[in-house]
Amino acid sequence: MPDWIHVILRALFFVALFFGVTKWFGKKQMSELSYFEFVVGIAIGSVGAFYVLGIENSFAHSILAVLVFGGVPFLLSILSLKSRKVRDATEGKATVFIKDGKIMEDNLKKKQFTTDALLRQLRTKNIFRTADVEFAVLEPGGSLSVLLKKKAQPITSTDLGVKAPNVKEPYTVIMDGEVLDDSLASAGKNRQWVEDELSKLGISIENVFLGQADSNGQLTVDIYDDKIQIPSPQQKPLLLASMKKSQADLELFALATEDQAAKEMYEKNAKVMESSIERLKHLLQG
Repeated sequence: MPDWIHVILRALFFVALFFGVTKWFGKKQMSELSYFEFVVGIAIGSVGAFYVLGIENSFAHSILAVLVFGGVPFLLSILSLKSRKVRDATEGKATVFIKDGKIMEDNLKKKQFTTDALLRQLRTKNIFRTADVEFAVLEPGGSLSVLLKKKAQPITSTDLGVKAPNVKEPYTVIMDGEVLDDSLASAGKNRQWVEDELSKLGISIENVFLGQADSNGQLTVDIYDDKIQIPSPQQKPLLLASMKKSQADLELFALATEDQAAKEMYEKNAKVMESSIERLKHLLQG
């Protein structure tokens, strides 16, 4: 048998073997691999390359080497669950880079992390001033975790004293022009609802590439023809407009009546409606 066929067969075998060993390691992104795991991966690849190219003539020894290189991190992962020292040695420790808005220069040097690299990591999180950072730590996997100072954090509904409803994940009810009945049932809807919503938008189901029902009972769609503009769902804006109209009607009734009791009633309810609009405006706009 020609040598090139041997190389192909060896390569195919080691691809399958490496895949099995990688699955043995477990699911991890590249950025989450420890230095030790990264070196082990290079070593396993080198062993396979040596054998595939005929540099290492012992097939059994090559298999043994791969199993050893794959078994060591597996055993260390078990030990790291029981020992913090082992875990720190193999996975590393988190390092504080910013504390109370102050950059820890010595820690940057220890990790060979430049100021430009730190600023670049912060920019990926939409942070452009280190003074806005309360705490920043480099995780063992290489990612930067950041806590902003209270004054720099976005305002939430809790800060405003507004109780916002929980938002559930949207259900994909249409895909490639086909209705997904299971998802539709999970969303508490039926095919008649889909037809009614599509009728409001003026499109047929065959033209829908993707359709999703959100927790507010609105259907958003993406159609095949990207040049056609689909209007946004109008249920919430219409509700807000109706509330504003009701408030205006109550104020008008208060001005039109001469009955003092009725006037006070209309004015009181107009204020209640105004307060409700202010509390719900951020949820109903758009």
